[in-house]
Amino acid sequence: MNTLAGIHHVAVICSDYPVSKHFYTHILGLTVLDENYREARQSYKCDLRLPDGTQLELFSFPGAPQRPSRPEAQGLRHLAFRVADLDEAIAHLADHGVSCEPVRVDEYTSKRFTFFADPDGLPLELYEA
Repeated sequence: MNTLAGIHHVAVICSDYPVSKHFYTHILGLTVLDENYREARQSYKCDLRLPDGTQLELFSFPGAPQRPSRPEAQGLRHLAFRVADLDEAIAHLADHGVSCEPVRVDEYTSKRFTFFADPDGLPLELYEA
């Protein structure tokens, strides 16, 4: 298939919508494109945009089951964000009470990266590119 042009969006289901919306908008700096409450599903859907145009959809579903992530479960492993300055990004997160794992170096690309978690424990990565 030669028609894939990039990733349009990633969808995340959160347990506490206001907390996760604050995290992704105020701490990570994503921009709200659209936000809707869907009465039939008793669910919010918030479309967020990264600077490169990639989108993250934030959902709230009442009673959604937790997803195991550690030890590494099958399925989506983590979501990685590209950053220009890893140290600056880590400092920004620390200023907001978000801790990161020790910085590692990709053995194949020699690029630096670290992991942190969203309010639901979803593993997120910062990758210096």
